[in-house]
Amino acid sequence: MEPTGGKTEYFFNTETRQVEQGRQSTWEHLLGPFDTADEAQRAIDIAADKSDAWDEADKAWRGED
Repeated sequence: MEPTGGKTEYFFNTETRQVEQGRQSTWEHLLGPFDTADEAQRAIDIAADKSDAWDEADKAWRGED
């Protein structure tokens, strides 16, 4: 499945733990979109890294060490 822009998107399904080309499942089970299947396969790690970075940014904004 391709979005209207013609670019293929990939999603990681948190329920099946599988990469999907295009949106095949409900949004409640998907992370993405990602540009490549490899990125989608690493979705959990990418999300964890972003969450850690946001936590650090929040601490810096609050002036915590």
